[in-house]
Amino acid sequence: MGAVMAAEARQQQGEQATPDNWMYPPEDGWTYDQVKELVLPFDWELLGGKIVVRGATKWWHNRVRNQLYLRLNSSLREPYTVDVEQSIMFDDRNVPKPDVVVYDKRGLDIHTLDCVPGGKAVLAVEVVSPGSRGEDRFLKPALYAEAGIAHYWRVERGEDDLPVVHEFWRHHEAGVYAPSPDRPTHTGTLKTDVPFPVVIDLRGLIEV
Repeated sequence: MGAVMAAEARQQQGEQATPDNWMYPPEDGWTYDQVKELVLPFDWELLGGKIVVRGATKWWHNRVRNQLYLRLNSSLREPYTVDVEQSIMFDDRNVPKPDVVVYDKRGLDIHTLDCVPGGKAVLAVEVVSPGSRGEDRFLKPALYAEAGIAHYWRVERGEDDLPVVHEFWRHHEAGVYAPSPDRPTHTGTLKTDVPFPVVIDLRGLIEV
């Protein structure tokens, strides 16, 4: 009972998360205001009121993420823009950080942007790492779909290290992601018209 009462007191007092207490959230979870100034020696995001450690990534993950960003950026159509590891604010206790996010920049002050408003995001991309399979295949797609993000790409490491892109769209009535009806799995070349037309040579993402 004492621990529960202490957690409730922290919640009511708006105690800030610190390097010493971040792993012990209040009963209702941390809010973004309580964690936004938190500095830890690793990358993290806020999911369900808990601070979730983003696993360390290796060259393949980072290369694919960065090259996808560049390809999307070069194909942008108004009113969209694209960023790498930009937090999205769904609510006070859910602020994920996709590997890549495309969003509608209208009405936003990009130069002072802290988090992308959830209603502005149109595509979230996650590049799967050994330590992020559960989040990228199950947890995050459910969260992104519930928040209304229209499109989701999950990028896996296929044969010969080549990227494989699984493309999903949000079913408006069911509120969950379904495989793209035209070409749900992209190998060799990613070609899609949503959220804007883009053609990406997947092998080129890892060529050096």
